[in-house]
Amino acid sequence: MLGEYRITGRGAAEISAGVERAVGRGELVPGQLLPPMRELAAELGVNPNTVAAAYRTLRERGVIETAGRRGSRIRPRPASTARGSIRVEAPPGVRDVSEGNPDPALLPPLHDALAAAARHNAREPMLYGRAPVDPELAKLARADLDADGVPPGPVAVTSGSLDAIERVLAAHLRTGDAVAVEDPGWGGLLDLVPALGLRPVPVGLDDEGPRPADLDRALRSGVRAVVVTDRAQNPTGAVVGAARAQELRALLEARPEVLLIEDDHGHRIVDVPLHPLAGVTDAWVLVRSTAKAYGPDLRLAVLTGDAVTVDRVLGRQQLGPGWVSRLLQRAVVHLWTSGAVDARAVARSYGRRRDGLVRALADRGVEAHGRSGMNVWVPVADETGAVARLLRAGWAVAPGARFRMAAPPGVRLTVSSLTDADIGPVADALAEAAGPAPARAYG
Repeated sequence: MLGEYRITGRGAAEISAGVERAVGRGELVPGQLLPPMRELAAELGVNPNTVAAAYRTLRERGVIETAGRRGSRIRPRPASTARGSIRVEAPPGVRDVSEGNPDPALLPPLHDALAAAARHNAREPMLYGRAPVDPELAKLARADLDADGVPPGPVAVTSGSLDAIERVLAAHLRTGDAVAVEDPGWGGLLDLVPALGLRPVPVGLDDEGPRPADLDRALRSGVRAVVVTDRAQNPTGAVVGAARAQELRALLEARPEVLLIEDDHGHRIVDVPLHPLAGVTDAWVLVRSTAKAYGPDLRLAVLTGDAVTVDRVLGRQQLGPGWVSRLLQRAVVHLWTSGAVDARAVARSYGRRRDGLVRALADRGVEAHGRSGMNVWVPVADETGAVARLLRAGWAVAPGARFRMAAPPGVRLTVSSLTDADIGPVADALAEAAGPAPARAYG
């Protein structure tokens, strides 16, 4: 059952820690079956309740999963194994289009913004006891949200989108609660949910976002939260349009107790309108990161939501980091007010490359998806083989396993580094590597 590895320990903490260490070292692999609790208790000479407590801890930490009489197994992708580790290293001479980074040429220089923030700090230094959110940042963010039809709500600031989502989930959910997530979806989120002791429930999607039938199925199964990407969905580029938003809102309106989290990380790099779902459930948030438009190292996102949720986020934040640096907040204020980024030009630049690649693949008979943002998703019949063939052809792409739960195989390409001259060669390599498309392109 466990091969050469033997579980040891006398207490629940020792047993669970030993199993988790073994998973991290690769001594226990995904899918491996653990001994029944009574059997292991007899082997270790401990009370079965001790083993039960150890298994419960491992479930809460996302290391194992239990399926009734079928027993407990190491999770297919345990929380101790980040999806970011599922990657292809690009050797010398191979173009890396796997990382998901913005084009540095489209990011604004930060020296003026940081200098402006420093001057503001000299006049009004941030000290203990001051408001955690810069008033002008909140005002500007709220004006943008109002213009996009997002319901009224207070504003909080976090260290990026994933930090915001983690804080919101922790504010409302308990260990073991189920969370509906897009499949394929953002690998960071798919890692975060089990790491919090929550259970991810995959929701299939198409180019218009989550499929209503799949979301309805997840809601009927009892999920406590739903996470939806409005635009520039990672990895597929899906966009929630007006008609789809109406369908999704109707489903959520019938489940007002469900927590709704909307991720709008594509703000200021996309040219498609936002159709928010917010406001139909009692608890909701919409998160906007500055990473893609202004640089990942700013580590800043704004969120709005219902008053209770935002208050919980701010209250818990005060017990940890306290606040996101007001210097960074003021730098973002400068970037927003100085016109440092022409959002329409940025969206056109990514769109030209993304649409060009999708068209080139269509001309070669290859299905591809990418309605917005900087990524293109290509369904493939054999993911491992496709990645290897592309690597030999000089292109390192992101394996779809970084983003999938139940969805069919695929690969993701980030177009940020592509030039017009690159489109043909990468499309040729993809056409050679992809093979016949699977019957279902999405989850």
